[in-house]
Amino acid sequence: MTAHAPSKAPNNGWWRGGVIYQIYPRSYQDSNHDGIGDLPGITQRLDHVAALGADGIWLSPFFKSPMKDFGYDVSDYRDVDPMFGTLDDFKALVARAHALGLKVMIDQVLSHTADQHPWFAESRSSRTNPKADWYVWADARDDGNPPNNWLSIFGGSAWQWDTGRLQYYMHNFLTSQPDLNFHNPDVQQAVLDDVRFWLELGVDGYRLDTANFYFHDRQLRSNPGRGQPDGEDPAVNATNPYGWQRHLYDKSQPENLVFLQRLRALLDEYPHTAMVGEIGDDDGLARMAEYTGTGPDGQPMLHMAYCFDLLGKQRSAPFLQALFTRFLAVVGDGWPCWALSNHDCVRLATRWGGEQPDARLLRLAAAMQMTLRGTPCIYQGDELGLPEADVAYEDLQDPFGITMWPSFKGRDGCRTPMPWASEAPHAGFGAAKPWLPVSDAHRPLAVDAQQGQAESLLTFYTRLLHWRRGQPALLHGDMAMLPGTPQVLAYTRSHEGQRLGCVFNFSDQPATWDLPPGWGQAHPHDFGLQGALIQDQQLVLQPWGGLVASL
Repeated sequence: MTAHAPSKAPNNGWWRGGVIYQIYPRSYQDSNHDGIGDLPGITQRLDHVAALGADGIWLSPFFKSPMKDFGYDVSDYRDVDPMFGTLDDFKALVARAHALGLKVMIDQVLSHTADQHPWFAESRSSRTNPKADWYVWADARDDGNPPNNWLSIFGGSAWQWDTGRLQYYMHNFLTSQPDLNFHNPDVQQAVLDDVRFWLELGVDGYRLDTANFYFHDRQLRSNPGRGQPDGEDPAVNATNPYGWQRHLYDKSQPENLVFLQRLRALLDEYPHTAMVGEIGDDDGLARMAEYTGTGPDGQPMLHMAYCFDLLGKQRSAPFLQALFTRFLAVVGDGWPCWALSNHDCVRLATRWGGEQPDARLLRLAAAMQMTLRGTPCIYQGDELGLPEADVAYEDLQDPFGITMWPSFKGRDGCRTPMPWASEAPHAGFGAAKPWLPVSDAHRPLAVDAQQGQAESLLTFYTRLLHWRRGQPALLHGDMAMLPGTPQVLAYTRSHEGQRLGCVFNFSDQPATWDLPPGWGQAHPHDFGLQGALIQDQQLVLQPWGGLVASL
């Protein structure tokens, strides 16, 4: 008999244009007073996300883990780490989110495991055990050195010597995060089975960590050098030698596309699911286009993908104009997920606004993010305008920052606890001393200090997200660039008769912009963005001013 493929479930496309809110579980809400955020804490704070106007949440990892990379080193893909709660706590979270109309997406860290995962314990025990080939093992060269020049993102070689097998194993990140060998079909099936486990529990989708890292070059060819980066590329950390290579062979291999087709086919068995892939590549936009298209067999792959182009310091109008122009040319029908912050980079307020960010810039950035073609992803606290926290060296937890200090302080500054109550102990995060200190600069920006305040950034975000839900052109529409200036970014969004013009002054000086034909009767939308006035045939923009108008 011929085996039949599972029938494809319906998909209402909620993810296409919906707003995703990223939650970093360790730092959202501590419910059991141990200083670490947990799943019950998230559940009790979901009303905040629903009131904000988000459509779904993305939870960073909460699986069993030795926590050497804070959950991105998984030792059991099918259970909750006790510090975060239990499987029952997770089920309660999903039920509450669904009751509030929120979708639940969870992180899947598939490219590597913790070195404490039972698979790795077995794999390293000998060269002949059933899982001997489940990880990337290689013999040393004649001089004892690793097989090639591949580097770890966290510094040093991507190869670690194992004295038991007398071989090197590959790790793109920490030495305690060995890479799985996806060339082994048994590994692929085991990973897919673990993904299915959470789908059966009711999750609505996945954020795929390092989605282009699953496969490596079978021949283990060395990467070519590129020289020391100039620091202008937002996808490259110029202080890290990892950026000195062109990563042709250690990631983004053709076999990755075939596996993503299998992963998509699995999700398509479940109704209304979606996945967004993190793309860390020398050319993130090109890879985004590739991964959100169809694979070698003509089947779809990722629903959405995001790269790092908006996660750097650059935010000038010419930079943004060039980025979005290239995006429209390269990505085509692919669907992006636009993030301005996440748990791995300096917070938006500081990265784009400096030590004293202008509130008008933060409003402008949010308005731009919510009007781009694609799915916006907000990182917890950006709706409050939280700046990067200054974490003392003795308080650092991030191994990346500890290794790279002081040129790179790591990721702790964007991972400090969410401030809920300005005057409460630990800003309402919990009763015990938190795992990272609460920043004093965050207290006046706490949720309770901004709620109900007409001019607060939280109120602005709330108005913006709720207004956006009623704009078909923003949820589904096409995007076309308009002529920009050294100060002004401009584009239109169009869908089934609705056409919106979006114009933003990304400078701290006044600007003017010549109105295109037909803009004389433009009707501005009032969701709190200010600083623009139509005057004769020009748009007069105040510093960090902007306009979204029906045309």
